[in-house]
Amino acid sequence: MTLSDVWFVLIAALWAGYFMLEGFDFGVGVLMPVLGRDDLDRRVMVNTIGPVWDGNETWVVVAGAATFAAFPEWYASLFSGFYLPLLLILLSLIVRGVAFEFRGKGHSKRWKRNWDAAIFWGSLVPSILWGVAFANILRGVPMTGRHEVTASLWSLLNPYALLGGLTTLGLFVTHGAVFLALKTVGDIRERARRTAWRAGLASAVLAVAFLVWTQVIRPDAIGAALSVLAALAFVGGLLANRRGREGVAFAATAAALVVAVAALFVTLYPAVLPSTTGGGLTVDNASSSPYTLRVMSVVALIFLPVLVAYQAWTYYVFRKRIGREHVPAEVPVVEAPMHPGAAAAARGGRPLDAQ
Repeated sequence: MTLSDVWFVLIAALWAGYFMLEGFDFGVGVLMPVLGRDDLDRRVMVNTIGPVWDGNETWVVVAGAATFAAFPEWYASLFSGFYLPLLLILLSLIVRGVAFEFRGKGHSKRWKRNWDAAIFWGSLVPSILWGVAFANILRGVPMTGRHEVTASLWSLLNPYALLGGLTTLGLFVTHGAVFLALKTVGDIRERARRTAWRAGLASAVLAVAFLVWTQVIRPDAIGAALSVLAALAFVGGLLANRRGREGVAFAATAAALVVAVAALFVTLYPAVLPSTTGGGLTVDNASSSPYTLRVMSVVALIFLPVLVAYQAWTYYVFRKRIGREHVPAEVPVVEAPMHPGAAAAARGGRPLDAQ
């Protein structure tokens, strides 16, 4: 195994970690209007992911940086050919992050309703577009001899890619519902469990259809075996959730997402971006120089364990369940008293000291 192969595996691991972690907080965001019956319910939902969502996003930053450094040709072709979808994902993540921070800065219903909508759309759009992007990578895109992607936005929204987008959306919603059942108490926990079961059944149908279609487009025995393993883990998670064993259910749906991403990259290997017009990018012709990969390997050995350890510590610290009774009451807004002269001027009269 060459260093190029090692970095292909590491990038696959980073994407698997991203989908496993960011997947559930995407799911929580999409479920805001479904499970959040009132403002207090929605505050509970936001608080379940509040301490961890920004750490989860770190994985996609590291995955993008690793791709840029280890496979610059792959990175350049992806960001040129998938520019608009990736831009929409980036904008959605920005709006979503701002919404988490600004939602509690005001107390009017309109203020919160607008930011809740931003959380919903900022979670829904990436949940679909990540699936669309990876489905197109698996399917292949038209490229020139210089590895420039010539696909248009509409060609990227083909039926296979849209099925991939619906599949990731369903998986993330199910994963998020299971996480909510694991992290909450009371009525919202029971509603999350029921939602996870319903969403999981629909997601299973979509995932099977996507698996079969993928094997038709790009048959691979190991990838198919991993996909079946992911499906079994997912079904096991649904059954555990049905019995009220949320910890087992969350571990199973997390494992299903990790194994599904592994199946995707195994099916893709040794290509990194197949071409429908001949040629394409592979692990060998898209990688950086051996010296660059050696330096990156040293950096990864030092800092990747730090990233994993920090996230593990964060989840341990914020491991307890929360409910409506655990969310503190909002501090009422108290207006500062106005100077008598200013108050009179506001009423349209003369200041008291001028009378």
